[in-house]
Amino acid sequence: MRILLIEDDSVLGAAVRDQIVGDGHSVDWVTRIDAARDAMAGAAYDLILLDLMLPDGRGIVFLRALRAAGDVTPIIILTALDQVTDRIEGLTAGADDYVVKPFDLDELSARIGSVARRYSGNPNPIVRLRSLDIDLARRSVRRDGKAVQLTAREWALLEALLTRPGQLLSKAQLEEKLYDFDAEVESNTIEVHVSRLRKKLGTDLIETERGLGYRLAQT
Repeated sequence: MRILLIEDDSVLGAAVRDQIVGDGHSVDWVTRIDAARDAMAGAAYDLILLDLMLPDGRGIVFLRALRAAGDVTPIIILTALDQVTDRIEGLTAGADDYVVKPFDLDELSARIGSVARRYSGNPNPIVRLRSLDIDLARRSVRRDGKAVQLTAREWALLEALLTRPGQLLSKAQLEEKLYDFDAEVESNTIEVHVSRLRKKLGTDLIETERGLGYRLAQT
């Protein structure tokens, strides 16, 4: 996934960014609402993590404006505002989840995965595909009953394909989901990850449309 993190606390922001990257996702981190608008104008995000108290305005106002404009990007609020009235305000404004600071980073990863699955149309974390048993919540894969170890990038690539079954994803689209703006990506990086996934999960699992992209085989 490609995630936009809007958080002005440098220590927390760095910790959340590192957690997301460690999970294999790409993240663009901004500290202001105006920077968030600029980022969204230049990229499509799968999920937004939103602080409510920002230097140039209130995150709740930004959230309401997005929803009023028809933006349906999943949004998880990250805030120190812990009153029930604050939670109600955030959720009724259109947030998909509400996480109170301080929070456990592994729990945040779980909440990100849960919200993403709901938006993909399949909240069930268990996916069975051919000889594979894939647990999206536990980030584990078994092939013919045997555990398969995937790197964070390999997992993120598999997850990107799983959330769009049958859909062709271009190399550029996959790079956006795995790497942030300033990352240096080798020209054959996606091909290398695809090759490794095929070796681990089945040579015919991922189909290639030459010059166009990749998709999961459906049968």
